[in-house]
Amino acid sequence: MQVKVTVNGQPREDQVEPRMLLVHYLREVVGLTGTHVGCETTLCGACTVLMNGRAVKSCTMLAVQADGAKLTTIEGLAKDGELHPLQEGFWEKHGLQCGFCTPGMIMAAADLLSRNKNPSDEEIRHALEGNLCRCTGYQHIVEAVHYAAQKMR
Repeated sequence: MQVKVTVNGQPREDQVEPRMLLVHYLREVVGLTGTHVGCETTLCGACTVLMNGRAVKSCTMLAVQADGAKLTTIEGLAKDGELHPLQEGFWEKHGLQCGFCTPGMIMAAADLLSRNKNPSDEEIRHALEGNLCRCTGYQHIVEAVHYAAQKMR
């Protein structure tokens, strides 16, 4: 099947197997490996990307379901070599350790900050509850999102 999408601002048109998952399309066809494959059941959130500005878990979505959509991956956040405030926040506030969950966390937080410019701790934790981290204990992640929110205001 043919799929037409815009990935990180670049239009694409590709032939894909009808059963190809969006995460595999992004990693294997588009070549963007920042979107991680974790649980493949939507439980961990490592595969989170933005579709038309909203966070989606790409491990249980077919690539053909994204036909016509604008997709943003972790690689699409930085502009002109400058980190996005969320990426900078995770760096500055030590919101990552192993880094496996980080792209999904950042993309879920980007969705939150697009709708809420000044979220509370509780709102951040609620927005990220579908993304699991086995390393950090989450507090530094919350601080990273606050850092980004302040920088984006």
